[in-house]
Amino acid sequence: MSSLNKAMIIGRLGQDPDVRYTQSNTAVANMSIATSERYKDKSGEWKEKTEWHRVVAWGRTAEICQEYLKKGSQVYIEGPIQTRQWEDKEGQTRYTTEIKALQMTMLDSKGSGGGSAPSTPNKKGSEPVSSSVDLDENFDDIDDDLPF
Repeated sequence: MSSLNKAMIIGRLGQDPDVRYTQSNTAVANMSIATSERYKDKSGEWKEKTEWHRVVAWGRTAEICQEYLKKGSQVYIEGPIQTRQWEDKEGQTRYTTEIKALQMTMLDSKGSGGGSAPSTPNKKGSEPVSSSVDLDENFDDIDDDLPF
């Protein structure tokens, strides 16, 4: 194996997903997800460190995010880290690094505070709903100036 680009995070949404549509009517959801870790400092006091992650979901996954995820929802995201480049209104080149959500699993149970997931019956009652992007979907209308 020559390389691997895969992020896996479990965190909570900082705000409701921001969903927009491309010219070909493909849904794109932008989300901000917080992950936290707790640790003891040298004096023995508990500290908490929070990292914020930009996440983008496409197609049906984006629509599911819009329908079921809300600020505070706990979610598992898996996918590659990618960096996009664009020009702002002043002509400055800007960059954004984000996780492209190829898999999204809602971790909140139905009726919990962070949004509710539809129930999928199984032997134990219900399980989290999972969604993934169809990788064969056509994204020809996306500006993609990647050098490779």
